[in-house]
Amino acid sequence: MHPALFYRGEQEYLDGTVPFIREGLKSGEPVAVAVPGPNLAVLKEGLGADAAAVRFLDMAQAGRNPGRIIPTVLRAFADAHTGTRVRIIGEPIWAGRSSVEYPACVQHEALINPAFQGRDVTILCPYDAARLDERVLTDAYATHPVVVLGGKERLSPSYAPERIVARYNQPLAAPPAVAETMIYGAEELPAARHFAVERASRLGLSGASLDDLALAVAELTTNSVVHGGGSGVLRIWAEDSQVVCEVRDRGHLSDPLAGRRPPARDQRGGRGLLLVHHVSDLVRIHSRAEGTVIRFYLSGKPSGPA
Repeated sequence: MHPALFYRGEQEYLDGTVPFIREGLKSGEPVAVAVPGPNLAVLKEGLGADAAAVRFLDMAQAGRNPGRIIPTVLRAFADAHTGTRVRIIGEPIWAGRSSVEYPACVQHEALINPAFQGRDVTILCPYDAARLDERVLTDAYATHPVVVLGGKERLSPSYAPERIVARYNQPLAAPPAVAETMIYGAEELPAARHFAVERASRLGLSGASLDDLALAVAELTTNSVVHGGGSGVLRIWAEDSQVVCEVRDRGHLSDPLAGRRPPARDQRGGRGLLLVHHVSDLVRIHSRAEGTVIRFYLSGKPSGPA
């Protein structure tokens, strides 16, 4: 079950979430809450002593990259409690989300149902109807089979998650003219990694973030050689307070859950895109028959093009 909760103000938020949590606890269901920090504080206070029985996560941190919410937040909790129904409140879209992040957010919502098909789980997704754009609320009707509005549940008349996944499989904005570029093949894989690390360091990335970038670039460029036609194009640049890397190749991602689904314990390989999601602040993907573009963002303090 995957309902959306439309709320306006703190009281409607509490009215829609606290009973949901308490009903789960009363039924013996494990309950997790992953919402942005301010709403986390509101819920803890509203639950009182019951808060001690709930697993709380700050979605602004755990779900900073929407692409890792399913594997590391939702599935991680559900998979830790196999054999029983679980309840989760997940709020992946809030007023502070940027226009660059939003397509990944709405695709995440559209992929929850296929990611949990056949599982005993209820995932309630709150939407701040007073602060979010009307387009966001319209998309919520398309990604949730049930909408809770004014305390009443109603079936969504426009539920069509596959259409949302396709609609937001958008061509990405062209890289800026200052982006540095390298074309690579199998022989250039180590050079591509060094190229990205050196440029990212000049743009201000350091420490663990630089290690994360090296890992992500190694995974994506290797995938290009193995699955993407044998070669690719790597670009890197600074954008606001982040370093952005892009890998473009001739591969095609036919599975929209690729990189968002935890691998089976006995699975060999297939973890590359999952790792990229894990280390990145945001991952944007555009895939079509002719090829795929994967762009990932890492926070730092870029000094601008050198």
